[in-house]
Amino acid sequence: MYNEHFGIEEKPFSMAPDPRYLYMSAGHREAFAHLLYGIKEEGGGFVLLSGEVGTGKTTVCRCLLEQLPEQTNVAMIFNPKVTSLELLASICDEFRIDYPSGNNSIKDFIDLIDGFLLRAHRKGWRNVLIIDEAQNLAPDVLEQIRLLTNLETKQRKLLQIILLGQPELLDLLSKPELRQLAQRVTAKYHLQPLTPKEVALYVRHRLGVAGLRGEVFPPPCLEKISRLSKGIPRLINVLCDRALLGAYVQGKDVVDSLILKKAAKEVLWTDRPQQPSRQTFLLVGGGVAVAAAMILIFLLFPVSRTQSTSAVSPAAVDKAAVMQPVVNNAGPAVEPVPLVSEPSVESVPHVAEPAPAPDTVAPLVEPVPLSSLDWPADRPMTASWDAAQQALFAQWQLSYDPAADNACGQAEDAGLRCLQQRGGLDSLLGFNRPAVLRFVDDDNREYYGTVTGIEDQAATIELGGEMRWVALQEMALRWSGEFTLLWKMPPAYIDSIRPGHSGPQVRWLDTQLAALFNRPASDDETPRFTGQLVEEVRKFQLAEGLVPDGIAGVQTIIRINTRAVDSHVPLLIGAKGDE
Repeated sequence: MYNEHFGIEEKPFSMAPDPRYLYMSAGHREAFAHLLYGIKEEGGGFVLLSGEVGTGKTTVCRCLLEQLPEQTNVAMIFNPKVTSLELLASICDEFRIDYPSGNNSIKDFIDLIDGFLLRAHRKGWRNVLIIDEAQNLAPDVLEQIRLLTNLETKQRKLLQIILLGQPELLDLLSKPELRQLAQRVTAKYHLQPLTPKEVALYVRHRLGVAGLRGEVFPPPCLEKISRLSKGIPRLINVLCDRALLGAYVQGKDVVDSLILKKAAKEVLWTDRPQQPSRQTFLLVGGGVAVAAAMILIFLLFPVSRTQSTSAVSPAAVDKAAVMQPVVNNAGPAVEPVPLVSEPSVESVPHVAEPAPAPDTVAPLVEPVPLSSLDWPADRPMTASWDAAQQALFAQWQLSYDPAADNACGQAEDAGLRCLQQRGGLDSLLGFNRPAVLRFVDDDNREYYGTVTGIEDQAATIELGGEMRWVALQEMALRWSGEFTLLWKMPPAYIDSIRPGHSGPQVRWLDTQLAALFNRPASDDETPRFTGQLVEEVRKFQLAEGLVPDGIAGVQTIIRINTRAVDSHVPLLIGAKGDE
């Protein structure tokens, strides 16, 4: 409903597992690496991936399936609430193993599966069994799955098994009767929710892929999204989708805190009525009983009460005035704490030297004031494109000729290539290159500027020959989302470097990866892009959060240039030695 309002063609927070929207956080990359290691381990056994609901376990598994060799048989079990017999029948169905109708013999199923696995092994095929929602498996079914790992030759196991499940799966495997299965887990990883920083990157990534202009979710809203969703990607999608719908209904281009609060109320049940727990009833009942007992004591022993009151000293009264019990409705009463705050030993930082006298305190360094993105009034706005290109070429130590019509043609003459894209800040930061940005002012006039650096939530932007230090939030409000950058091509580069290619571009790739992986470069003058080289590209892509497809495309080459020590490329953030 809100696509036309925000100028996009598809919803950025759809629940469909579109690989274009895949955001690989550090945790997701680590989980993927564990699964990949477990699958390629010749010793076989179980690979275990656990995590809370909606953290992305299935997404990581889908990414893994794309990287498996072609000669791999995969059986996927999505409904594990079955008996041992039903599970074996489902495995046969997935592997397309024929079995007699109405077969009720576990042994017959095992024999059929064993025969299939042996035939596949002789042909050089791998066999992988993936069970989703594995926390729902009954203990006797898990034991039957363990017995499947006994199907083996003298060299290797015939079946690799991946278990995906919620944290309850870990509790299940910790039971004594399943200790044999637990001992056969060769690789396991628990996928944690996204951190607040990763939540912001996740949201911006999906918005950028959808082509949404500007900063729709300001930083305070991103922090609240992280808090409300607890870093769960599925909840982030639901919350952001409803917030964008709310902004559309109200005719706003930016989500504010009120819109987000209402969206959370609708989809997360943040203010649903809470039923009092049994513990609460017990605490309330206990409190009433204690109060009744105290009243009874005061009524039965008035003299003692008077004497006790008169015996209290003024100092004690003063102390009592600043001491009040802390009431905790969700648990037992705790010790009184002072109302007048006093620093505890733990809260007092260690001070190596006494504080200097007031007249010796060093003056504070004034920060560089932020500027605006308004176009310089003394320069024609029509000159913005050439001024921005001139600033971009200067970052590469090149001269720009405004008389030439094609800026990208000038770049190719210098061994560079243009990349024109539309996305969000996360997309721009992923390339980490200076770029020409298209801005739109309040009067809907467009002009161009060159972003040359980003640090501390602000960007250095050259605008009409003037250097500006601009807050990222203001940049997002003016930026259309379109950017043009330059990147350094490999020798003889025509298109992406794909498995099977050879020539100077593959030799360049081998040299760069040799330095990154700390190995000697190939002695072959015309190495082919196969084997170890393809695997190294995948590992590099995985470490960089890219889809590990083994193809050295534009993004992969740009990231390699960023990491290479001798590429001499300008960066938006940081120096190579700091990365």
